[in-house]
Amino acid sequence: MATFYTHISENKRSSCVIVACFIAVIAALGYFLDAYYGEGLFYTGVALIVAGIMSFISYYNSDKIVLTLSGAKKVDPEQGRDLHNLVENMSIASGIPKPQVYVIEDTSMNAFATGRDPQHGVICFTTGILQRLEKRELEGVIAHEMSHIGNYDIRLMSLVSVLVGSIALLSDWFTRGIFYGGRRSRKSSSGFNNPLIFIVGIALLILSPIIAQLIKLALGRRREFLADATAVQITRYPKGLADALRKLGSDSEILEAANGATAHLYIVSPLMANGKSKGWLASLFSTHPPLEERIARLEEM
Repeated sequence: MATFYTHISENKRSSCVIVACFIAVIAALGYFLDAYYGEGLFYTGVALIVAGIMSFISYYNSDKIVLTLSGAKKVDPEQGRDLHNLVENMSIASGIPKPQVYVIEDTSMNAFATGRDPQHGVICFTTGILQRLEKRELEGVIAHEMSHIGNYDIRLMSLVSVLVGSIALLSDWFTRGIFYGGRRSRKSSSGFNNPLIFIVGIALLILSPIIAQLIKLALGRRREFLADATAVQITRYPKGLADALRKLGSDSEILEAANGATAHLYIVSPLMANGKSKGWLASLFSTHPPLEERIARLEEM
């Protein structure tokens, strides 16, 4: 159990470090524009304010937004007594408050967790995963999602998703300003007499959204491995989760309710048939690590 709490502490520190890095990139984008237009720190302030507002909204409303986008419906404790009992059992085993339980009416097999902290956690299942998994397999899935809640993965990935979106939005905004609206300011700008600095600034504008997205995806893949390991700590039965992942990997259906903004939340990619990506480039841009590698790690535990 000490390892479990170590993971939580590490994840909280990672949240601070990663968010600080993203904010630094956002500030750099704003500073570049200020130097280009000669506006003091106006654009830096605007960039930080936009990112701050978006992060605040995401922090308090990410769960509601995701559940609404997914068409999820809350499960009544009386009508879904068996499912609620399984979630409660995993809650007791993990020491995490029992999350709310939601269901998406879809025959594909998947599940995800959301909410800003363990006190506001939510686990959502598709009807397909509930119908086709055995009890021990479903317990492994629930424990995996409980791990995301307990490890504060939901908070981290929600913030990172918003900051990645902020960087992409600001980069597009600033790039359009430079190439379509910056002729007058270019003449009066004294910040880019050095061509090298100008080239570096343009490269930052163009590459920062791509780099930010890659960092987000790499972080998400690392969190999946951590959630698998923590789930085994909860259930003491790695075979349950491994067998569940095998079944999810054999599912050829794509979850219609999912999209690019929510795909990273699910236990396996909801946008990829059979949970597989081909080639190193596809893996680099994948929201999840390869299922084969996840299963192999579980079998070694």
